[in-house]
Order: sequence, then structure tokens, then C-alpha cells
Amino acid sequence: MNLILMGAPGAGKGTQSEKISTKWNIPAVSTGDMLRAAIREGSELGQTAKGYMDAGQLVPDSVVIGIIKEYLASDVCKNGFILDGFPRSIPQAEALEEMGVKIDKVLSIEVKDETIIERMSGRRVCSGCGASYHVKYNPSEKENVCDKCGKSLYIRDDDAADTVKKRLDTYHSQTEPLKAFYEKKGVLVCVEGQEKVEDTTALVFAALEA
Repeated sequence: MNLILMGAPGAGKGTQSEKISTKWNIPAVSTGDMLRAAIREGSELGQTAKGYMDAGQLVPDSVVIGIIKEYLASDVCKNGFILDGFPRSIPQAEALEEMGVKIDKVLSIEVKDETIIERMSGRRVCSGCGASYHVKYNPSEKENVCDKCGKSLYIRDDDAADTVKKRLDTYHSQTEPLKAFYEKKGVLVCVEGQEKVEDTTALVFAALEA
């Protein structure tokens, strides 16, 4: 099964990606992992990507898609793959299509913005041991103090409410239009993200087996 996983930041894509990967024995591949692998292996496209990254520039779509195509054609992906974090825009999806990459299903995990903001801005991380907490779902016994080592808890910059809102805006404007693009092709499946991870997983499995 060749699968694209979609969803706003904080919708739980990473968790569901792992579950799908284990059940169907197909690799979950992120663009970051593929870029790093291409650079490590010193392939021509990898060296081109490294040049852009070393200069602090974004790697152009043409290079990223070339690396993705190479990776998807490798033995690692012979039984299928889960693409997480790509494509992020319609031009990227069109380029993927032009390269002959066949997609069987596009799974979109739907979670309301308010829920995501509450989920992400409620996260707390220990400044000492790195343990994770959540003010609502997994609070520490003493407010802002780690149960394990007693050090203070903090909010990561990525989890600050303003940052989360900006990331959601970017997702809605750039990536969400892909849903209509793939719906026209008859491969889009939407699943409502649930409060409990296992409930979402059950819906995801049902949608992929349908």
C-alpha cells in the first residue's frame, strides 16, 4: 500500500504512522529522513541538497522530489510506504504524479484547531531529564515541577499557542487544498481524530481496510 498521511500539526500523524507501519509492515518515511539518507550516501541529489542546506537555503522541490523518487524505488519500499510530511502543496503533488509515483490512499486525520491548540500548548517538558507532561492529560503532581527529578517544566517554543496558530494557518492555506486534489482522484479518506489514541487507530485501520 502506497499511502500519504495528512493532518494538521499536532493531529497525531506520527503516532498513527507508527501503528500503520507495524500492522502492514511498510516503512514510514519522512522527507527529512530521506534527505539525510541521500546526503549520508553521497548520491548526486544528496550532494545537491547538502549544498542548499549548508548555505541555509530551502532545498528546491525538484531536488526533494528526485530524492523521494529514488528512495521510493529502493528495496526498502518494495511492499509500499507511508509518506509523512510530503507533499505539502499541490505543485509538489503534481510533481510526484509526473514522476510516476502511484498513491493508493491519502489518509487525512481531522482534528479541530481548538483541540490542537489545547493539546500542544498544554505540553510541558522537564528542563532536567526531558520528561513530558500535559497540563490536562498528564499533569505533574506539583505544578511546573518534574515528578522524576524535581527540575522545572517549560513550554517548548514550538508548543507556544501563538506558534501553534501560525503553523495551523500555514497548514490550512498551503497543505489543506491537497484534500480536494486527492478527493477528485478518488483516493482521499478522512478520519476524525479521537480523544484516545487507540480509538483513532481503530478508525484509521477500518478506513484503510475498506
